[in-house]
Amino acid sequence: MTQTFQIQINEKSRIPKYKQIVDSIIADISNGNLKVGEKIPSINELSESCYLSRDTVEKAYKQLKERKVIISVKGKGYYTAKTDLISKANIFFLVNKPSTYKMIIYNSFVDSIGVNGHVNMFIYHCDESLFIKSLERNMGAYDYYVIMPHFRDENSNHVSYTENVIKVLEQIPKDKLIMLDNTKPGISGNYGAIYQDFQNDIYKALNEGLERIKKYDKIILVYPSKSANPYPRRILHGFQQFCWENNLDFEILDEIYDEMDLQSKDAYITIQERDLVNLVRQVRKKKLVLGKDIGIISYNETPLKELLGITVISTDFKTMGETAAYMLLKNKKEKVKNVFKYIERNSV
Repeated sequence: MTQTFQIQINEKSRIPKYKQIVDSIIADISNGNLKVGEKIPSINELSESCYLSRDTVEKAYKQLKERKVIISVKGKGYYTAKTDLISKANIFFLVNKPSTYKMIIYNSFVDSIGVNGHVNMFIYHCDESLFIKSLERNMGAYDYYVIMPHFRDENSNHVSYTENVIKVLEQIPKDKLIMLDNTKPGISGNYGAIYQDFQNDIYKALNEGLERIKKYDKIILVYPSKSANPYPRRILHGFQQFCWENNLDFEILDEIYDEMDLQSKDAYITIQERDLVNLVRQVRKKKLVLGKDIGIISYNETPLKELLGITVISTDFKTMGETAAYMLLKNKKEKVKNVFKYIERNSV
């Protein structure tokens, strides 16, 4: 082990030891304490010097190898890997809100970029003027721009793009631009994009769960039309298309109200977390059985929904971040629809 290279382990931290090893080695490469191609301690050496189990170190090295941060040379040991980029890329990452879902995308992107780039995240809260000012202040200061466009108009409705937004996006060299979540065919040039097809995604996902959904008398979409961070109306259109084509009785509500008139054999599709929480609370208070008396499908997957057994329809946020990083590192200019899933659990 070199004098400058030293694994940092905090015994009091709740972060798993293997993750601390991964973070420590990446940090040492980033700050220059470890050079590309430099040998690092073997699993046994690191295990003994840091008083860690061999399994812990092995798990860390496996993850580092998968991320191509290190390589193993048979008979010689482990070395820091060469990167595809000559120098670290500076990346501007602009999102509309710091939600759980957007942070999954961001963290997945950062993890996949690894030591090859430095990422700065900026948030514009669906505000067109903040979006434009943020881009104008940073135009030319970064090697790459990863942009997620979602806005609200004067009536608090969702808007994917505005004329002024397109003007500022046109100023970004297209070989430096990656669009996330939304794409706009009218933007000139060849750029990368990983997008959701909001209308067709929900339509196809609900059709996957049609047999379960048909056992309910009425389907209710809780669509927050006046949210500070509004959702695409294409979600609403895809839901309506699904109900019309399958001859289902449906209703659209702005939110889950207190003291809802919950009727047996109603199924709800919630988008916002607070509506899901309020609905589940009222179902339990009235001693109704989830998946039998009341059905619930939630939009966008989270670990908590998985734990609670809530059926979800969701894009794969982790994959979106990984794909964006891959496009950037490999200089790909493709338009890719992100994976969207219907995940059936016990709530319908």
